[in-house]
Amino acid sequence: MTKKLSLYFIRHGQTYLNKYGRMQGWSDAPLTPEGLENVKASGRGLSDVEFIAAYSSDLQRTVATANAMLTENKHAYGLQLEQRPEFRETFFGSFEGLDGKYAWGEIAAQRGLSNEQELFSQSSVREILNATRAADPTGDAEDFQMFWSRVEQGFLDIINRHRAQGGNIFIVAHGVTIRNIIHELDPSITEQFVLDNASVSILSYEQGLFKAEKINDTSHFKK
Repeated sequence: MTKKLSLYFIRHGQTYLNKYGRMQGWSDAPLTPEGLENVKASGRGLSDVEFIAAYSSDLQRTVATANAMLTENKHAYGLQLEQRPEFRETFFGSFEGLDGKYAWGEIAAQRGLSNEQELFSQSSVREILNATRAADPTGDAEDFQMFWSRVEQGFLDIINRHRAQGGNIFIVAHGVTIRNIIHELDPSITEQFVLDNASVSILSYEQGLFKAEKINDTSHFKK
C-alpha cells in the first residue's frame, strides 16, 4: 500500500549566466543578489511545509538554492540535502556559456528554421535536444534520450525510496529537467510551459498515478 507523495520541484534561483542570456547546462554560475533574495522569499513561503527528504542536482546553483530555502524552513533541522547528478540540466556541449541567441540560432538552423522563436514554437523538447547534439561540432551535447534516461533513473529511484512512507519531497533542479519530468508523467501538461527562477511546481503521486497540482507557482513568495 502506497501513501501520497507530494514532490515539490523548485527551479534554481537566477544566476549570472541567466542574467546575461548565456547557455547554462552543466556550466555553472553563482546566484545573483536578486536570485538569492527570490530564493529566500520562496523558502519563506514554504517554511511551514514539513519535508521528509531533500534533493538537488550536484550543480552549485541548485545546491545554493536548496540550502538557502531550507534555512528558512521551520522543520528542516536534521534534514540532509542529497545531491543527485541525474537531476542536472541538459548538457549543451560546446554551446555551454555562449550567447543564447547565437547558440539557439545555430540549433534552429539544424532544423531548417530561421531563429530562436521559430525553434521553440515549432519544435518539441525532444526535437530541440536532438538538434542541439546534431549541431554541436564536438558531438558532446546530450540528445533527448541521453538526457531523459539519466533523469528518469534518478526520479524513479526517489519514488521507489519514499512511496511506502508518503509525505513531501523537496527537489531543486533545472528548467528543462523539471518540465520534462512533469510532462512525461502527466501528459495533460504541455512541455512548453515556462518556469521562473525559484518557482515551485508540485507533482503528486498516489495509487500509481502522477498529477500536476501546481505549475510555476510564485504566489507563495514572502518578502
